[in-house]
Amino acid sequence: MKVKPSPYIQSVRPLLKKLLAELEKSYPYASILAADSREKSYSVNRRLSSISGSGMMSARGFVIKVFDGKHWSEHSFNEITEEAIPDILEQIRDTAAMSAAAMPAGITENEYTAPEEEETVFSDSTSCQNAPEELGDDEILEKMKAVRDRGLAVDGQILDCVVRINWNRTSKLFLSPKKDLEQNVLWTTGMAGTIAAKGQEIKSSFRSVSALGGMELLDQLGADVEEAAKTTIELLDSLPMVAGEYDCVCSPEVTGMIVHEAFGHGVEMDMFVKKRAQAEKFIGQYVASPLVTMHDGAAAYEQTGSYFFDDEGTMAHDTVVIDKGVLKTGISDYQSARILGTEPTGNGRRESYRRKAYTRMTNTWFEGGTDSVEDMIASIDYGFLLEQPRSGMEDPKNWGIQCMVSIAREIKDGKLTGKIFSPIVLTGYVPDLLKSISMMSPEPELSGSGFCGKGYKEWVKVSDGGPYMKARIRLG
Repeated sequence: MKVKPSPYIQSVRPLLKKLLAELEKSYPYASILAADSREKSYSVNRRLSSISGSGMMSARGFVIKVFDGKHWSEHSFNEITEEAIPDILEQIRDTAAMSAAAMPAGITENEYTAPEEEETVFSDSTSCQNAPEELGDDEILEKMKAVRDRGLAVDGQILDCVVRINWNRTSKLFLSPKKDLEQNVLWTTGMAGTIAAKGQEIKSSFRSVSALGGMELLDQLGADVEEAAKTTIELLDSLPMVAGEYDCVCSPEVTGMIVHEAFGHGVEMDMFVKKRAQAEKFIGQYVASPLVTMHDGAAAYEQTGSYFFDDEGTMAHDTVVIDKGVLKTGISDYQSARILGTEPTGNGRRESYRRKAYTRMTNTWFEGGTDSVEDMIASIDYGFLLEQPRSGMEDPKNWGIQCMVSIAREIKDGKLTGKIFSPIVLTGYVPDLLKSISMMSPEPELSGSGFCGKGYKEWVKVSDGGPYMKARIRLG
């Protein structure tokens, strides 16, 4: 079934059209973004269950962007009525005037022209099998409790099993002189984690699932929780990692973390404008193994980073960032593309209507290759199979990367020994790591259970992934 439009946005559409017509009388260009986002979170453990109907992504409001022939300015608000339109217009004029007067003396201003738009009328929604509102809170919680019970039953050392589900339905309307765009997107994420104890040792593991869809992922989470519990028990006997450089096989989730951190933020082209990204200097050069082809785009894959158009009215793209090892381009929002003289790639995203648009990742991933996982493991004299990424960060200016991984399974003489090392710190210089990639499995897998921050803030939903891959990596 298709995700239903927002009744609220439908009700205020005529007012927004009227407001846009008034703006066109005063400005060469104006646009309006309307956003109505609702989310709900569920949590179950051994003792408690809870539901939260509010969160970071729940917001309803509007952004008006105007161009006066020289300067751009924005104004956001969260309510519109017929009577309020004159006041909104006055506030926009005041905001635009203040923005034009705010430039300090001696600062060179960028020169802009009004956007050249094509006539575009668009309306579409993503699909789901089980809409969360129709399934109902009680049934969702009962299914989650069944997942919890499966996890607790695996081993007597399991202290607790935590199951979390989150869904978000976002409806957006973008209006400009030549564009009338509407989209309705639903994504859902879930996590099942277990905790176990052995003496003074306490360990945990989890499995996460995500989908551009609804509560159908609960079935997958139920199948995964037993594996999470078994891994938790294994971790009770884990060993500390001996620092060094090793041949490694990365699971699709670990591959995705490397993709995201190594060449995600580093190719966000607002960083090119600010001269904060090393990648700008390497366009057209080899930065990775010829086995590596990297994509980013809301239209590149169907996952939690997907949408039909971005928050600046640019239709979703599938951007090939690296093609057979060669860095081809970055990803961009509209403003950065205009400054750099490139085409926007549909990556202009806002955390909410209260925030400005930045260049942001969407679905970021490596294409697959032709090698089997068994052949990768068999090719390693001594190394590790890396699983379960935790977190990561990068330095786009100097191309450093540091990531946390929970599990390293020892490989010796081409076979898994059964030994597990944990926790793991993965570090390196991005081109060295990516150029060391020597094998790729055929099928990429993407997941999007977390969020991506720009610096320490500006959170948006993304996904990342790729195939299993073999590389030479520094571990500690």
